[in-house]
Amino acid sequence: MGRVDLHVHSTGSDGLFSPSEVVKLAKEVGLAGLAITDHDSVSGIEEALSAGREWGVHVVPGVEISTLWQGKEIHMLGLHIDYRDPSLLEKLKRQREVRQTRNRMMIEKLNELGIEVTMEEVMAKKKGEGQADNVGRPHIAEVLIDKGIVQSMDEAFDRYLGRDGQAYVTPPRISPIEAIQLIHQSKGKAVIAHPGLYEQDDLIPLLVENGLDGIEVNHPDHTDEAKQRYAEMAKTFGLFETAGSDFHGERHGSMYHAMLGTCTVDEGILTKL
Repeated sequence: MGRVDLHVHSTGSDGLFSPSEVVKLAKEVGLAGLAITDHDSVSGIEEALSAGREWGVHVVPGVEISTLWQGKEIHMLGLHIDYRDPSLLEKLKRQREVRQTRNRMMIEKLNELGIEVTMEEVMAKKKGEGQADNVGRPHIAEVLIDKGIVQSMDEAFDRYLGRDGQAYVTPPRISPIEAIQLIHQSKGKAVIAHPGLYEQDDLIPLLVENGLDGIEVNHPDHTDEAKQRYAEMAKTFGLFETAGSDFHGERHGSMYHAMLGTCTVDEGILTKL
């Protein structure tokens, strides 16, 4: 059996590789398949599916939905979704509008800190032909690096853009429970992404009660202890165990989060999805 990476970004959101380039790279690193899971966007799926047929790589249509729970940002993966579903497309459009609001709020906070950054500079960092309204924090981080404010992506998130950063904001979003419902309406499986980053494991049983299908056990930002803990939770609640690199590409020498194929699961999971 081959291996699959079920958490991958492209220029459909804040990745650096086009959907077809990501699929070609998956072939080069020996993956049998991957899921395209751009942030609040399915714009790269058609291209990825076409490239998958060309390169003999199984492409899973997916999405990563940003949600909010008790003031904390929680990401939900939708795997094997109907990416043409009208209600899904409308909700994702609203999600991207919220993302744009957050970008403006973050830029305002940076300006208040005496750091001159404009939306035009951030938008200029968007790669490829993905939706212009789907700019994210990595694009802001690139501008901070260009201006010499920080030296790396990690520093940009630690000091300014991450959960504890000086410019971090969390505008209202849908809840993770609403995201599960939306994913199920589009015929997909709902998986909580990188739960080890939230420090809120008490949320998982509640999500299970509301239809959660899987948990991302293996992620590059999870410790070995976290991987074991989430594997045990998956068994306890009867959830799919998924894995993903959260690949975005390398910016200014920093790989965000890890190289494609770093975290994988047996391709047998594809038949379950």
